[in-house]
Amino acid sequence: MYRLVSPRYIQRSIQNPSGGNTMSLMRWQPWQELETVRRQLDQLFDEMAPLSREGLMTTVNRAVRVPAIELKATDTEVILKAEIPGIEGKDLDIQVTRDAVAIKGEYQTEEKSEGHQIYRSEFRYGSFHRVIPLPVEVDNEQAKADFTNGVLTLTLPKLTADRHKVVKVAIGTAPSETLGAESTEG
Repeated sequence: MYRLVSPRYIQRSIQNPSGGNTMSLMRWQPWQELETVRRQLDQLFDEMAPLSREGLMTTVNRAVRVPAIELKATDTEVILKAEIPGIEGKDLDIQVTRDAVAIKGEYQTEEKSEGHQIYRSEFRYGSFHRVIPLPVEVDNEQAKADFTNGVLTLTLPKLTADRHKVVKVAIGTAPSETLGAESTEG
């Protein structure tokens, strides 16, 4: 049995091995309890999905996942990698703006031939579209793309204004700007 003692603590009744009851004071963490309930519900639905033969499984199997990405930056460029197996490069539509990248594609179904009956298919077919916001503005006209072994790599040069600036300030004079991490000592 639980009893609310204050907004932060609850009192729990524990039965001792000797037969008596003891009250212990515990910190109440409602958000952690809600997270536990959410995880348990997710697990319940994950366990129920294979039980349904047509309804839920058909929906789950037909869903097309968007590509997983990796986004990193150097001093001069932003590099975006997207994992897109099973698609040819010519079937991808890649659009780059100064602040985002849009990737579109479609997983094509195989031609059905006569005499073959599919008993189960867990492949995902259909189109996908993903827009990835970029952390800095890029020069979209100088973007380069490479598609090898199902991995799309976009190299996007940063705009000169967004590159790391180092400003050397001398006492009694106006600041002077230099690009990059160069500094001179004199």
